[in-house]
Amino acid sequence: MSKYMDEFKEFIAKGNVMDMAVGVIIGGAFGKIVSSLVDDVLMPLVGMITGNVDFTTLAWQIGEGEEAAVLKYGTFIQNVVDFLIVALCIFFMLKGINKLNRKKKEEPKPEAPAEPSDEVKLLTEIRDALKNK
Repeated sequence: MSKYMDEFKEFIAKGNVMDMAVGVIIGGAFGKIVSSLVDDVLMPLVGMITGNVDFTTLAWQIGEGEEAAVLKYGTFIQNVVDFLIVALCIFFMLKGINKLNRKKKEEPKPEAPAEPSDEVKLLTEIRDALKNK
């Protein structure tokens, strides 16, 4: 039993598992923020533009009585808008992170040695001519 516990501790302590756990927790919190943005800010504006239509109440009933099926397409529309906003936010977040990482990776290139002045060139030619004699 001790062997399994040691293996389990090693598995949990690996960086990938911890990174994934942190990502899931932050993703859940981020999802709540975006859902609030959609529900409390954007959808009321869209509703106002469309004549104060509350998308969550839009539904289509098929049949009557107890056997009727209710298709809540308004909730589907809201979830699609929610998804698009989450995807857009993640896109911009990753774009910013990639830009920061690119700046870190790009190290300044060493400058090319400065070209010698005309005087140094002339002196080098004189030296080389004297060596050849």
